[in-house]
Amino acid sequence: MSSGRVTDEVDFHRRRGDLRSAVQVVRVRQPERLRWRAAVAQVSQSAGQLGGMTRLRVEEPVREIVLDLGDRILRRETVLDARRFGVDLDRGEVLPVRSRWDLSRTAFLTGVNPEQLERYVRLPGDYEAPIDVAGVVIIARALAQAYGERADKLMARVNEVSDSSPGKHVGYMCERVQYERDLARRWAALSRTMVEGAK
Repeated sequence: MSSGRVTDEVDFHRRRGDLRSAVQVVRVRQPERLRWRAAVAQVSQSAGQLGGMTRLRVEEPVREIVLDLGDRILRRETVLDARRFGVDLDRGEVLPVRSRWDLSRTAFLTGVNPEQLERYVRLPGDYEAPIDVAGVVIIARALAQAYGERADKLMARVNEVSDSSPGKHVGYMCERVQYERDLARRWAALSRTMVEGAK
């Protein structure tokens, strides 16, 4: 396999347990923000299930590829994709360093409760200590998506019942839709701010 979709090639080698060949595929193919990025995420997912030297033999070559990328956004997003699978491709070279204080300040300015993050990502007690930026961004994005989806579902319900329900009830539902959409925007704003200045 050499001329097909990069995602198909990587999946072919992953299914055979040949992660070295999967890494080689992403090494030789032209990096871009859709299929190539998805292919690297597939390799990262497989690496995240390994341990010890076996994992290192997959993780380190992928890390080198990502750090050499000329596209800053692709580099940042590939690092974040990997982190979703527990793989750390960034050791301070890509994402900005943020402290617990930076997070609290940004949360205050965007109007979200940072304690929501603590259910999913460990935050240091010391406000000057660095935080897991990738973890915070991934969770903030997930919260933004969840609130957005809730707003969409509720809006669909409003459209279904608007003819048969009292105006006051529909009005409450519309207010809730706006509230959920506002929360989605706020969490998205926090996630964007946390990665501003990524290299």
